[in-house]
Amino acid sequence: MLETPEFSLYPLHCCKTLHLVRHAQGYHNVAGEKDYKAYLSYEFADASLTPLGWQQVDNLRKHVANSGIASKIELVVTSPLTRTMQTAVGVFGGGGYIDGDSSLPLMVAGAGKSDRAAISSSNCPPFIAFELCREAMGVHPCDKRKSISEYQSIFPAIDFSLVETDEDVLWMPDVREKDVDVTARGRAFLNWILTRKEKEIAIVSHSGFLIHTLGLFGEDCVPLVRNEIRKPFANCELRSFVIADRSAVTTSLPLTNFPGGIPPGSDAPSDYDDVNSAENEHTLDSK
Repeated sequence: MLETPEFSLYPLHCCKTLHLVRHAQGYHNVAGEKDYKAYLSYEFADASLTPLGWQQVDNLRKHVANSGIASKIELVVTSPLTRTMQTAVGVFGGGGYIDGDSSLPLMVAGAGKSDRAAISSSNCPPFIAFELCREAMGVHPCDKRKSISEYQSIFPAIDFSLVETDEDVLWMPDVREKDVDVTARGRAFLNWILTRKEKEIAIVSHSGFLIHTLGLFGEDCVPLVRNEIRKPFANCELRSFVIADRSAVTTSLPLTNFPGGIPPGSDAPSDYDDVNSAENEHTLDSK
């Protein structure tokens, strides 16, 4: 019996391409690197991007355009915090917003006390904010979000319909979300992603969430690949993955497959005996 190959094969319609992005540098990152206790300060509540962070956004935007990624993305999913939404619209949004444009801007001018111009929602994929891909919640004010009603005035074209409450009821001042719960939330998030019709999706999230979610994968890989999957993200880093739904419960119908035999006719293969032998061997192996 032949050995199992060191690779996997899945039908295309069971797979999605995910472009995972950690937000660009926020003010809390700068302060926290100098003194970890800064993460406990309300001065950095729902921290926005630094000027350096916006430079990182501009560089990633150039990359996704030059690499062809931007034209392939069908949906952008972002954590509903200022720094992730700024990163998402800055990288994957339309060009500069022009007054009188018939579509709402993705971001108004000066959002998050920045000096950035408004960003258009034209000629770009839709954006959805989703709580499941937030950073680990609790204790650190930088991970507490503002009200959705406030965000809607700053990011008018982002869809917040999946966020269930206007105020942040998930963040607790004295209880930090456990790592195991962040991982479980990551699994739930990916299960939701697999139910989406879109095949190529950009996800803008946070270091902790991405580390714990990707920690679910790689055990069956050689160390080189496992390390690539699980290594921490730098600010505004993008890594692309293919995820396969092996259960085929949530996948869409195959759009590229063609059944053949149209019109029908005799099509017995020339290696008929070999085909039957292979099928019988597979049947015996699976028993």
